[in-house]
Amino acid sequence: MHLIITDAWLARSRAIHLSGTRLVLSALLMSLVLMVVAAGLYHWVFLKGARERWPIVGSLVRLVVQDEFEQRDKFMRENLDVLARQLGEMQAKLTQLESLGERVSGLAGINASEIKAKPGQGGALVTGRPLSMDELQATLADLDRLTAQRTDLLTVLESRLFDQKMRNMMIPTQKPVSDGNLGSDFGWRIDPITGRSALHTGLDFQADAGKPILAAAGGVVVVQEYHAAYGNMVEIDHGNDLVTRYAHASAVYVKKGDIVRRGQKIAAVGSTGRSTGAHLHFEVLVQGVPQDPQKFLTAGGNLAAAQQLAAQSERPRRTTSTAPSARTSRARAPQR
Repeated sequence: MHLIITDAWLARSRAIHLSGTRLVLSALLMSLVLMVVAAGLYHWVFLKGARERWPIVGSLVRLVVQDEFEQRDKFMRENLDVLARQLGEMQAKLTQLESLGERVSGLAGINASEIKAKPGQGGALVTGRPLSMDELQATLADLDRLTAQRTDLLTVLESRLFDQKMRNMMIPTQKPVSDGNLGSDFGWRIDPITGRSALHTGLDFQADAGKPILAAAGGVVVVQEYHAAYGNMVEIDHGNDLVTRYAHASAVYVKKGDIVRRGQKIAAVGSTGRSTGAHLHFEVLVQGVPQDPQKFLTAGGNLAAAQQLAAQSERPRRTTSTAPSARTSRARAPQR
């Protein structure tokens, strides 16, 4: 590149030759000088104008600062809206988690107030740096995932505990007469009427006439009738081929098809049928075969034993000459 400089007063000229490299370096140097000068003028004008309160410069400074504050305020509002939504979802999940915890603790036999009690805390204070917005959102996301996992876990526990409780409610472990004394045990004995050896297929509870007879477990009334040997009799089906029988009642308060709960009053003690006095004859039959009711009543304080007895109700029936079925026992008038 050639540049020619002419002096009109001295009437002479001068030629300058610039190569490509020199031209680029010159342009860069000029740009740098202009940027430095512009930055210096900008800071000088704005700083001096702000200090001396020049009207135009002050207005420009206020506009710049206001725009910056508006951008920051908009950013904060957007982040606060996001955090507010996350906190709202977290509160809803915590409420659900608290409700689940109360139900699960109730099914497990735990006092919910003990769980809610705030534990003691303390220790030396070791301060840390403040959390950034990204770190705070990440922490909330972790808490959200953890809450969802705990909710799923408690839901499964609630379902299993409820199912377990329902199964236990169907096992005859409730004493059928609250204040009755045990008379004859299950097994072979001398019959009080014939004086001969005979199988006693249940338990006799001695009690005054009219005393309440309670359902040993929840179930459905499948038999309510008068039997020559059993007198006024009630049979309750508890599922899994498990049936309880209540005999010699003076009055009956349920009918066939009724659904009864554990401990519900179903009849009154009496001396109807083949009986020598007021008492309750109580039987437990598994697949129609009489079992020793005392095992079930004793298992009432042992959950594992009660479940084991319930599982035994699914075993195949073994017929023997000394263990009649539920229906045949009515026909041959068992000993009381």
